[in-house]
Amino acid sequence: MQQVLDAAHERASEAERIRFAELIGEAPAVQTRPDTREADRRLAADPHIGAALEWLDQHAYHRPGAARHAVAEQAARVDAQESYDRATRRGWVGQRAVADALAEYYGRSHGDHGLYAGRCGDHILNTSIVTCADWLDLACELRPPHDGLTIASARPEPRQVLDEHATNAAVHRLAETVSMNTRLMNAPLYRLLSTDIHERHLGGSFGVDHFVHYALTMDLLEGELLDALAAGDTTSLPLRDRYLPDLGSVLDVGGRLCAGGALALTAIARPADPYRGEADYVLLVQERSGHVLNATRRLAVIPKGFHQPLTDVRREAQIGATLRREMEEELFGRPDADNTVADTLTADPMHPTRLSEPMRWLLDEPGRLRMECTGFGLNLVSGNYEFASLIVIDDEEFWARYGGVVEANWESATLRQYSTTDAELVTELLGDVAWSNEGLFAMAQGLRRLAQIGGERVKLSEIEWEISQ
Repeated sequence: MQQVLDAAHERASEAERIRFAELIGEAPAVQTRPDTREADRRLAADPHIGAALEWLDQHAYHRPGAARHAVAEQAARVDAQESYDRATRRGWVGQRAVADALAEYYGRSHGDHGLYAGRCGDHILNTSIVTCADWLDLACELRPPHDGLTIASARPEPRQVLDEHATNAAVHRLAETVSMNTRLMNAPLYRLLSTDIHERHLGGSFGVDHFVHYALTMDLLEGELLDALAAGDTTSLPLRDRYLPDLGSVLDVGGRLCAGGALALTAIARPADPYRGEADYVLLVQERSGHVLNATRRLAVIPKGFHQPLTDVRREAQIGATLRREMEEELFGRPDADNTVADTLTADPMHPTRLSEPMRWLLDEPGRLRMECTGFGLNLVSGNYEFASLIVIDDEEFWARYGGVVEANWESATLRQYSTTDAELVTELLGDVAWSNEGLFAMAQGLRRLAQIGGERVKLSEIEWEISQ
């Protein structure tokens, strides 16, 4: 019980702590204004944090500058060690605990939609992904006309009003971002408005919003849930109650901020080797670093990224455009393709003359790079849309030429490889509780499709899926 009370006190705002002290008859400690000079410097120097502060003032209906003052004071009070300890506690919460807690909160089905689960050997792969039969095993090539998502509007939605608790949570997120040097870029972000998805076809429409809108609202749901699970008490989830209260709101993508992205299992053909053994595909799996905003320190397939435009809002609405760019950024070492490092000033970052040598080789001849969407779902963790995909490179020459330059970027803490001939290790991997829910979904769906098209290189246990009813 004491652990629960301590966790609730930790999550409370400064004003809430003062009111609590008054209620129990304790005089609150005399509040002295902390030294905010270091925080003020970061706030003044970072235009993206500045954009977030302006957004917060507008949506909380504060006077201009109120958010800057609140964030600077709270950032100066942030205990760095406590923030690291909280991140550690969050990391101890396993994927299954997250999936189970969300199933209890939302229930397991809504009409034809339900929670995705897989089975591989003795492992049951429960997830927090809401999907339906029409959204699975899509085998959809990520090129026109199959990849047919469009833009309905490039204008942000009308202003959303934040209440006191939502405002305090946003201030705390920005204060920790400043004090912990987390990267935050206010880039444009595709928000899903409608879907028309079925086998071999991705259809629907996007709008465009600001990343800070997502970072200061829907993205806070993951941390709130993990903190509650770490404390052993999930009875109070006020942000989730506000932003994503039931499965009806989850499925109403046009009625809320539904951001998200694409992630892909990458499989690269390798020839037989006297030390490694027979010909196979190498599968790449990352552990996400502590510097990313979500799925921190979780296992995921690679590449993985938010669906965002860089320069061409209409053309880059295609899911394949994001995955090709993420390959350049996360596997082939192109920092100029990473919009979290700097603003994009290039007219066409994916112009053939700017491509990395590995990507140029892949695109030089048709058939060298195969990209398919294998499934689609909505993630209960933060309400995100997830386009699970598969990237296959069948030409063994690629690994001989470029295997040594495939390298993850700052978003990954580690990069692991697995062989499609090692059924035991891959099955064990699927049962690891360190997965992110979307990562496990993409891994399972990618392996199902790879078993169909990979021939003798794939010798893995069969994976079956089901949707809870």
